Amino acid sequence: MPAAIRLSCNVNNYHWGKHGLSSKAAQFAATNPGVAIDEQQTYAELWMGTHPSGPSKVFGTDTNLSAIVDEDPARALSAQVVQKFGTQLPFLFKVLSIERALSIQAHPNKKLAQRLHAERPNIYKDPNHKPEMSIALTDFIGMSGFRPLSEISQFLDEYPEFRQLVANSADGFQRVAAQQEGLVEEKKTQLRALFGELMNAKPEDVRTQLDALLARVQKGQGDLDISVPALVHRLNAEYPGDVGVFCVFVLNILKLAPGDAFFMGPNDPHAYVFGDCVECMATSDNVVRAGLTPKLRDVPVLVDMLTYDFGTPEGKLLRPVRFMDSKHSLIYDPPIDEFSVVRTALQKDQSEVVEPLDGPQILLVTEGRGRLVAGEESHELSPGFVYFVFPGSRLSIEAEGDSLVAYTAVCLA
Repeated sequence: MPAAIRLSCNVNNYHWGKHGLSSKAAQFAATNPGVAIDEQQTYAELWMGTHPSGPSKVFGTDTNLSAIVDEDPARALSAQVVQKFGTQLPFLFKVLSIERALSIQAHPNKKLAQRLHAERPNIYKDPNHKPEMSIALTDFIGMSGFRPLSEISQFLDEYPEFRQLVANSADGFQRVAAQQEGLVEEKKTQLRALFGELMNAKPEDVRTQLDALLARVQKGQGDLDISVPALVHRLNAEYPGDVGVFCVFVLNILKLAPGDAFFMGPNDPHAYVFGDCVECMATSDNVVRAGLTPKLRDVPVLVDMLTYDFGTPEGKLLRPVRFMDSKHSLIYDPPIDEFSVVRTALQKDQSEVVEPLDGPQILLVTEGRGRLVAGEESHELSPGFVYFVFPGSRLSIEAEGDSLVAYTAVCLA
């Protein structure tokens, strides 16, 4: 049995993706046989895993990775992973390339996912939760979690257009927001009232207030400007008249450099605005949306499901730490069991030995060239090459020529 097998992976063309080879997802997909990149087409997501909506295949064959897993789950996943998560790969690994913002959204916890799937399986297609983590490959802008209440309160004073849309809840919100300590549950209650009123605002009222706001504030300076006026103009240009534009007043704005990461737990509101990232999540495709999207909006469910935790942007970041006894690898280890992601960064002629792990791995090369040595096998590494690594395999990742960067999703159950 091999220790590692190369995969070919699906890329999709959602409207929010980057065009042609400006997309990392497209660049990496172009390493697959028969894939020709159209510069007029958008390329949004590269999927690496066994999810039926975008199953990976053994490179050069029509065999799905899921068939390899199904044939011998204990060999492909490890007995420990099978005992804890069942006989399917517990994570889904992706590359996202974002030109236009994609939806104000959240992912349900397991209990809610099971209920939504039972009630509306045509919309919520599986009963699993979907905690996820994103690591920037380029300069990246996202939204995640609610801002400190003092910031939202200040925006209510500074932007009358925002206040008009939440007129019924604004005073009560500001009253509790002014309290420096305590009243956490009441603060969450008032935040929920304010956010619910905003997301349920009449479309004609949203357009009226948005037109007034756009006429009053200046446009931004380039793709990476995260000032409120810049984001208001940007998001309205992408989704004219959408209530999601006003979410810049309530959600934290994150500006990430390559290698920076943030974690999105269940029932945590977020959106991606611009850039390329790797993303790892529990194996699910459940999304509850409420703004900045042409897809189905389920505002009542979204407003009801959120935790309404609030805090600073820094509190959303996930800091990596040294991976085991490695010299060149860091691990991003979120507070869930299904996955972690290891970033290996090598300079010319350096190598990294990874001792056997009791779980499956999917390795993606994002920069540079080299070799993956697994047992007696030696595999080529190049940007966009993806490998599934079986549990219990001792690996050596070796850079040849220039530096090499690889991201490896792993379940360490």
